[in-house]
Amino acid sequence: MRKTLLVILVLPLALMVVAACGGGGDSGGGGGDADVQAGQKLFAKAVLGSQAGCSTCHSLDGSVVVGPSMQGVGSRLSADEIRTSILDPDAVLAEGFTAGLMPPVWSDKLTDEQVNQLVAYLSSLK
Repeated sequence: MRKTLLVILVLPLALMVVAACGGGGDSGGGGGDADVQAGQKLFAKAVLGSQAGCSTCHSLDGSVVVGPSMQGVGSRLSADEIRTSILDPDAVLAEGFTAGLMPPVWSDKLTDEQVNQLVAYLSSLK
């Protein structure tokens, strides 16, 4: 009887601890808050490596700078489409923009983690 009572009392507590620890998603490209924040910082950099950073050519307010605005991009494109647009910018072109406008260098200049962070951030822009 004591063992059964102990199991009944301890099991829910153990399950709550596991549930609290397990979700995560804040690192490793899972799209968690940490990835979104890191992606926002990357996007805001004027220079990434030796290239113009994202915010140099893309606005967040709907205005056109050089490339299309990222305002609401998370509502228009899936995470996979955003990733493709970063890594292979001429694969799908935004209406009114021509091939070759965005340099196809990001697969070499950004780590997988940085791409995941940018995708998480841009996907959050609804």
